[in-house]
Amino acid sequence: MSEPQHTNALIHETSPYLLQHAHNLVDWHPWSEKALQKARQEDKPILLSIGYSACHWCHVMERESFENEKTAALMNEFFINIKVDREERPDLDAVYMQAVMMIAGNGGWPMTAFLTPDLEPFYGGTYFPPEDRHGMPGFPRVLQGIAQAYRERRTDIRRDAALVAAEMQKDSLVLHGQDELTTNTLDEAVSQLLLNFDEQNGGFGTAPKFPPAMTLDLLMRSYLRTGTRRFLDVTRQTLGSMACGGIYDQLGGGFHRYSVDARWQVPHFEKMLYDNALLSRIYLHGYLLTGEPLYRRIVEETLAYVMREMTSPEGGFYASQDADSEGEEGKFYTWERREVQDLLGGEGAELFCRYFGITDEGGSDGKNTLHIPRSASLVARLNNVGEEKLHQSIERGKKTLLAAREKRARPFRDEKILAFWNGLMLKSFAEAAQALDCAQYRTAAVRCAEFLLSRLKQDGRLRHSYKDGQARIGAFLDDYACVADGFLSLYEATFDPRWIREATELAAVLVDQFKDTGKPGFFMTSQEQESLVFRPKDWFDNATPSGNSAAAHALLRLARFTGDDAWTRPVMPLLQSLSRPMAQNPAAFSNLLCALDFALSGGIEIAIAGNPLDPSSGPLLREVFQRYLPNKVVACGLDEDPVLLKDRKQIADRPTAYVCRNHVCLAPVTVASELAAQL
Repeated sequence: MSEPQHTNALIHETSPYLLQHAHNLVDWHPWSEKALQKARQEDKPILLSIGYSACHWCHVMERESFENEKTAALMNEFFINIKVDREERPDLDAVYMQAVMMIAGNGGWPMTAFLTPDLEPFYGGTYFPPEDRHGMPGFPRVLQGIAQAYRERRTDIRRDAALVAAEMQKDSLVLHGQDELTTNTLDEAVSQLLLNFDEQNGGFGTAPKFPPAMTLDLLMRSYLRTGTRRFLDVTRQTLGSMACGGIYDQLGGGFHRYSVDARWQVPHFEKMLYDNALLSRIYLHGYLLTGEPLYRRIVEETLAYVMREMTSPEGGFYASQDADSEGEEGKFYTWERREVQDLLGGEGAELFCRYFGITDEGGSDGKNTLHIPRSASLVARLNNVGEEKLHQSIERGKKTLLAAREKRARPFRDEKILAFWNGLMLKSFAEAAQALDCAQYRTAAVRCAEFLLSRLKQDGRLRHSYKDGQARIGAFLDDYACVADGFLSLYEATFDPRWIREATELAAVLVDQFKDTGKPGFFMTSQEQESLVFRPKDWFDNATPSGNSAAAHALLRLARFTGDDAWTRPVMPLLQSLSRPMAQNPAAFSNLLCALDFALSGGIEIAIAGNPLDPSSGPLLREVFQRYLPNKVVACGLDEDPVLLKDRKQIADRPTAYVCRNHVCLAPVTVASELAAQL
């Protein structure tokens, strides 16, 4: 390979996304005081470009514009160009995405914002094509227009920037009074959600369709609370459709980011750690609730994928895998029919193609994304073979194609490790360890937790990102909340009180550093972090839980484990002030609605006086963990750490279970069937 002709200041960064741009012709800078000072000294506007490694259109704009000599020359002449990895700096992304949505009316990545040297945004958009196209201005024309306006109409730009900045500093959400918390909010929210249900394909809305993990969590909780069969039917249809769709990697396990069609058939191919954390956990809950073997298979295949392809040697979990390989989206994952026939041959190829919907035509480019358009029983009947023979043939075919796929050029993997996403993945492994009685999952969870403490915790504070031996950037609200919540789940997987102590320490920093002392809720950034145009609050659940909903879950659970209701004090005003918005716009608050469900239930406290390593404790523990109880907290041991075990004694030297709810306890039991009746 030839030496790169150009190298910019990004070469000293650790973010894989920033390093991808280190040899662009654009004179990129990382977000730093040095770059901001340069803009002030040279009196140039800042061109802020935000994206992430697995973003397909980010790569497209790079090829079209940032590697184009004429476009790069315009950027270098008129702007101070700053490139940001949104996964490293979600605070900058939140602030300037809000501005772009106000200015352009829509948002997404790549995101391009133009700022004054005082960091106030005055123009922005998302992807800009290299020339005028479909009513969109070409990027060179945008650059020239912005540069001319900055030279000739500076007063207008400053006025517009001040107006945008002032609007941004207003709360993004109007909080209501301290409404009484009742299950009416949950009932109304679920009714609103079902209005948008896709009766034919499962999921909500039309294309593009995103996996609704937190919404399904709410529906399962609602089914448990009310017994309404409709909630379970909607959940099952959606879980089944996604599991059989192209959004799920039928060969290697794990989920792609979203489906470009309404049928879950054609995915946008990047794989994100957070999706696989949330979805493996929701399929686990579906399995515990229904006993459906398909859901358990999806859990096991997804977690196997994460252990195989997304786990660092140190035990942390990597961020993502790209959609593209060899410059083509989905090339690693898709198949032509002739490839399958050459690999499998004869009847095996024919059965495989019919089962996975592989045709000569494929998609628009002749390539097929494996999906399961019809049931195995129907395929077997149509092909006059037994179901057992079909399954054996399909499993052989999957192994053969997976081995062939491994020889292809792999998509790029973003190997930075983010505290927030690792907290989510840790929680999924910990829950699966107990529910499926799997020591391998428990080991993965413990290794992740040890990694987070040894690499990302310094002087009592978390760091947000880790790469190449460097922990960078102070942690954000969702980092503290999800890691603390993950530690609580790890306690339930190991019954080592250390993890409750670690969660408590993180929660103390969360409340001290992120709580808004004047209004309900938590800020996204701590008191110690860099001041931006405004201090954002992360209200809305999106692809990941919002910082506020994650904090609510962690603090509510911690209160039950420690017996200290002080942890709930910041949460209850948050839930009360958002009760009406939650009911009216439930898709934006699904995870917070789950926290409300926990708060209204009071939590089920289960204390088992017994040695968790003693086989005699096994029947009681299995009775607890192998059923769907989303609002439970569980302690097991023979001493009084944690507090949940205080004064819990064994009866007749036998492991004994104590079940309490809303400060009322049932009679202690020693027999699994009696515990089952109580639960």
